[in-house]
Amino acid sequence: MSELTSRLPDPLQFFPEMASFGAETSKAVHNGAVPDATIGLVQLRAGQLVGSTYHTVMQSGMLRTAGEAAERIDSLSSWRDSPYFTAGEKAALELTEAVLTPSFFGERVPDELFARAAEHYDDKAMWTLVLAIAQIMFFIPVGLIAKPIPGRPFGQNYSR
Repeated sequence: MSELTSRLPDPLQFFPEMASFGAETSKAVHNGAVPDATIGLVQLRAGQLVGSTYHTVMQSGMLRTAGEAAERIDSLSSWRDSPYFTAGEKAALELTEAVLTPSFFGERVPDELFARAAEHYDDKAMWTLVLAIAQIMFFIPVGLIAKPIPGRPFGQNYSR
């Protein structure tokens, strides 16, 4: 395998405020209203849906480091029939897929889907899920366009 390189250099040299943005966004998302495991699963699923090796490697690594069961990480792509997820987690994953995939039948997030998710999450938790999805969606173009090096620690994932 050839040496992996990124397409673009570290953006912090151009936009140092991104470091504080990333930290503040993470603080908001990891506020305790939604389990961190659920947030990690939502963000890993988003990486899978958009085909981002950078994000799937990063998110699955973070889940493993946090002690997440291999069966849950391994079966995330088939979460709908996997026995390893709670109903609340499945609702969060369904919301994620609805936001990230086109709907040919109307709204991406219809009232029925919102109601199913709201059975498991209060208003703060629902906003937390919104922010978790928004956070990964902010960074998805970074992974797809700049192509940071998968698996390298933050700050060391750019070769230029």
